Amino acid sequence: MRKVLSYLKPYKLAVTIAYALTLIELIIELLLPFFLGKMINEGIVNEDLNNVIMWGSIMIGLALFSFICGIFNSFYASHASTTFAYDIRKDLFDKIQTFSFANLNKYPTSALVTRFTNDVRQVQNTVFMGLRIMLRAPLMVIGGVIMAFIVNVKISLIFLVTVPLLVTFIFWVLRKASAMFRGVQVRVDRVNRTMQENLSGMRLIKAFYRHDYEKEQFTEANEELKVSMRRTFRFVEASMPILLFVMNLSLIFIIWFGNVQSIAGNVKVGDVVAIVNYGLRTAMAISMFTFITMAFSRMKASAERISEVLDLEVDLTDHEDAKGETAVTEGQIDFKDVNFTYPYTRTKILKDFSFSLHAGETLALIGATGAGKTTLFQLIPRLYDVDDGKVIIDGEPITKYKLKDLRNSIGYVPQSPLLFTGSVAENIAWGKEDASMEEIEQAAKDAQIHDLIMNLPKKYDTNISQRGVNLSGGQQQRISIARALIRNPKILMFDDSTSALDLATESRLLDALDKYDSSKLIITQKIATAIRADRILLMDHGELLALGTHKELLETSDLYKEIVKSQFGEEFPYAT
Repeated sequence: MRKVLSYLKPYKLAVTIAYALTLIELIIELLLPFFLGKMINEGIVNEDLNNVIMWGSIMIGLALFSFICGIFNSFYASHASTTFAYDIRKDLFDKIQTFSFANLNKYPTSALVTRFTNDVRQVQNTVFMGLRIMLRAPLMVIGGVIMAFIVNVKISLIFLVTVPLLVTFIFWVLRKASAMFRGVQVRVDRVNRTMQENLSGMRLIKAFYRHDYEKEQFTEANEELKVSMRRTFRFVEASMPILLFVMNLSLIFIIWFGNVQSIAGNVKVGDVVAIVNYGLRTAMAISMFTFITMAFSRMKASAERISEVLDLEVDLTDHEDAKGETAVTEGQIDFKDVNFTYPYTRTKILKDFSFSLHAGETLALIGATGAGKTTLFQLIPRLYDVDDGKVIIDGEPITKYKLKDLRNSIGYVPQSPLLFTGSVAENIAWGKEDASMEEIEQAAKDAQIHDLIMNLPKKYDTNISQRGVNLSGGQQQRISIARALIRNPKILMFDDSTSALDLATESRLLDALDKYDSSKLIITQKIATAIRADRILLMDHGELLALGTHKELLETSDLYKEIVKSQFGEEFPYAT
């Protein structure tokens, strides 16, 4: 909570002005019943029209001035709350950009989206209300009681009993409601997650005709949210009748006792009217506490969820001994006794893994699903840190490189291509911000996608839909490959990223890659692709089973020989 509210510090002036205007409005509102009593006692009771006009004019003038203060208060409250929310969203986004894969695994995408939208909006609205009306309610209660005592002590004694009881009750409701609203936000996360998964997988849902199942999943999540919100709102709303009941009893007592004292001549009629007005204002202020309690409880829950992200320790950063402005120059890679386990799991994915890739060499990685190939890839750009052992590039442990320099030296094509909303040219240039049009076209030609782009309606200016859904899998892969090639990096990594290409297109792509002065690692399930590499690395269950040329593996590895036979039959080519 304190972490989030600290974002208001740069806007101290706007906050101060907003509170000052609120205080002026409050003072005027507290003075009006006092002047009303004066007008009754000195004007109406005495039938003195001059006093009635004087006090009435003062009250009208103060009311107009209060109205103007309210307008300016809204302006400053809006300015402070919106810029405050802007700063939080900016820092949230910046913080998530620094997250490692392990950090990202801790929060599902839907939970982060909820924090960006629902939680920030809730905090923003509550801050606005806090600057506009929230502080006014408790001060009205305190000020109303004080002014009532100034007018008449005897009649106002009832407030000493009711107000402390109500304040204690409100704090109890606030504490209870805060925990309940946190549960509501968790269920909002689940609804968002269900919606996100459903929308992103809509084509698959239609293909498998799983509408009914998905409806059930969403209905279940939606029902949980409905029940949680209903229970929470009912609890908070139930406090309002209790508050009003106690305050109305107080008003009945004030009217009765004031009437008795007025008849006895111990108190003036105007004083009774003034105290009743203060009682009504206090009752209205206390009735606002339900609304305020609800808003503050939701803000507290949302602020804690935002703080969780802002305070989360990023577990993968530049090491203290990392060299500045040092890029990969050769592209030699060495794994030495590397062990790795994914965070929050116990299964070891890589076990004492060692191999070397020479500068400029092409290495094909093959193995069954779950062998650890993609995991090995993720360790090279240091998306995760190893448990034991070392990953060395150009003779230096990768921790010696700054993350920016290391990753800028690598062209990584993931297993599932991801394209962004924008033009084809923008998606390719995403790999190199200052790329010229000539570089974009050359990368596209090498990726074997240029001819297809030229047949698109706007060629390189054709817009790609979100996640590239208006392109085929093979087209998405080739644009993703062009995005990596445009960097002309010293290390190129292809994570089974030619799986959707036919053999002829893939062959032309591999021919084009030969001109790049890069070390290349290619994960593939195709022996025809692996044969094109300088060496082949065979792995299974996180262990290196064999490493060598195609011919060497045929002679030394029975498993490799079985894989070749499964793809080419008994009389397979390339046997020698």
